[in-house]
Amino acid sequence: MSIAASELILNPDGSVYHLNLRPEHISNTIITVGDPDRVDSVTTYFDSVEFKIKKREFHTQTGTYKGKRITVISTGIGTDNIDIVLNELDALVNIDLKKRTVKDTLTTLDVIRIGTSGSIQKHIPINSFLISEYAVGFDSLLHYYQSDSVQEKDVTKALKEATSWDEFKSHPYVVSCSKELFNKLSSKHTFKGFTGTNVGFYGPQGRVLRLKLKDNKLNEKLAQFKYNNLQITNLEMETAGIYGLSKLLGHNAISMNAILANRATGEFSENPSKLIEKLIVYTLNKLVE
Repeated sequence: MSIAASELILNPDGSVYHLNLRPEHISNTIITVGDPDRVDSVTTYFDSVEFKIKKREFHTQTGTYKGKRITVISTGIGTDNIDIVLNELDALVNIDLKKRTVKDTLTTLDVIRIGTSGSIQKHIPINSFLISEYAVGFDSLLHYYQSDSVQEKDVTKALKEATSWDEFKSHPYVVSCSKELFNKLSSKHTFKGFTGTNVGFYGPQGRVLRLKLKDNKLNEKLAQFKYNNLQITNLEMETAGIYGLSKLLGHNAISMNAILANRATGEFSENPSKLIEKLIVYTLNKLVE
């Protein structure tokens, strides 16, 4: 059955609506970054760049690094944008855009997030690299999809009980990463983590400027939570959405985190740009090993 024009929106040139991309513009290896300016920070290491385009917060470049074709795309901040990026990237490889039908043979993408994050555990220091083995979403994105099959519901249940989760907050969801990509990108230089994906930077992550928090001990509860060998390690704003949608769509996903802040000790990196640059180089080299 053909997908209606109102559901799969295309631009006059045949590109997908928000990303402004056509299938030939992307590789099967996708690096996502939050900041549009960080796309250039990644592709500056490329041997060559064949394609560039910008639309809204979505900045895309495709090129080669040590002979491997890679696409780098900025998502902006938050899982609302992840919903757009993951669905439209999947449409580019798994939907015939002219016929508006799902292809008989589906393509699997490797999606690698390179982003920043803050640790909530004292033993994970600033200026370190953390790979998210699991992620818990404190947003509601995955609950709009039939997603029970990809959720770790036992972990979610234990987390809600341990934190006395407020009924007015979104129901959390827990998803694991791609084991293949985790093994490929892990090393003695990386920490293994369980990442919390928040719906905001201030209140949802326990920061207080002028507004009082409804639960000012939530970060402490999250840091103390343990389930088997799992312990929540860090907070950011995209990983759980990337993991959830990638699993549902049949793609591999991993989140690489540059730990800029340690919320438990109050420290912040003195040179965040240098740390992010090191993580970019580390990730690119691991991808081509």
